[in-house]
Amino acid sequence: MTTQATRGEVVLNQVSRTFSGLRAVENLDLTVHAGEFLSLLGPSGCGKTTTLRMIGGFDRPDTGTITISGERVEHLPPNRREVNTVFQSYALFPHMDVAQNIAFGLRQRGIRRADLRSRVADALDLVQLTKFANRKPDKLSGGQQQRVALARAIVNRPSVLLLDEPLAALDRQLRDQMQVDLKLLQADLGMTFIFVTHDQSEAMSMSDRIAVMCGGRIEQLAAPSTIYDAPETAFVASFIGQQNFLDGTLSEDRTTVYGVGWSLPMDAESTVPSGAAVKVAIRPETTRLSTVDEHDGCALGAKVLTVANLGAHVRYVLRLDGGTEFIAVSPRGEDSIRPNDSVFVIVDPRRIIVFSAAESTDVTQPEPLIAAHPHDRSHS
Repeated sequence: MTTQATRGEVVLNQVSRTFSGLRAVENLDLTVHAGEFLSLLGPSGCGKTTTLRMIGGFDRPDTGTITISGERVEHLPPNRREVNTVFQSYALFPHMDVAQNIAFGLRQRGIRRADLRSRVADALDLVQLTKFANRKPDKLSGGQQQRVALARAIVNRPSVLLLDEPLAALDRQLRDQMQVDLKLLQADLGMTFIFVTHDQSEAMSMSDRIAVMCGGRIEQLAAPSTIYDAPETAFVASFIGQQNFLDGTLSEDRTTVYGVGWSLPMDAESTVPSGAAVKVAIRPETTRLSTVDEHDGCALGAKVLTVANLGAHVRYVLRLDGGTEFIAVSPRGEDSIRPNDSVFVIVDPRRIIVFSAAESTDVTQPEPLIAAHPHDRSHS
């Protein structure tokens, strides 16, 4: 039994899935709110695609329950769930035109001709393809083919739309435009979207919330701004955006972090015990460079290695006095800092995040913004 109040809500409770003795998803708890745009984000092999496939009915969990719109579905095949899936490969029928591709699912369900035409017309309008209704897929661009795949998925009016890296095959400019279009489409429909990606910029730009996954578990589930500004683990801190990590030790009074050739005061709260080995996370854009130590105790001495003009911003690669490489990003201005200059990195102690070194073994860097090969993603 479903109710309007819960239509589109997805709940996973203690869901696990193992392949050949390897745990792909482990005791996963997740609630996706009705009408929410939620992204499952993480590197290959983290369990995000396996989670999506279990929600869609293409894979069954070994343990746990999956509820969609108030109904237990883990035992049901895909065609008996209120979901549709858009895959990275568009899987359009080449012998059918755009309208026929979109209408295919409705015809399979025996929808009346008049209703079918009306719903196909509405779907074409939503994805702005009305004038392409009679074209074959091979006469469309990649972005247009992706829109056809979206229209075919939403024309059945599912309560949940699952999207498995649907933009990965598009070039960067088209992908950026499709991100905007997808978010606008989701807002117009008020439909629950669950989006799988390894591209942090996609997740940050479109999502209401992001579930960052690693090793078959959710490391953090929160709004994009929270994920970025207040990561709960070193893995999340490293995977979202660019991050500098410095190895240090937290003082006994928990007010200072000491490293090789540097020390920094710490205003932020931390659960790390005093005297413990730590990793200090500092975002490049939260720092400022100066040729004089204008903030006693809040500056790191460094030498400039490279300067790169990125348009609106300038990126500096530095070597701290203790030998660690460090990246700083500043708005483009009038400063005249050049390679080989000696500078001070001014750090805001309120923006420092400290993690226990013992719990930071999964620190990584984001994957390149390219599509993974299919054989690398089968159990991701």
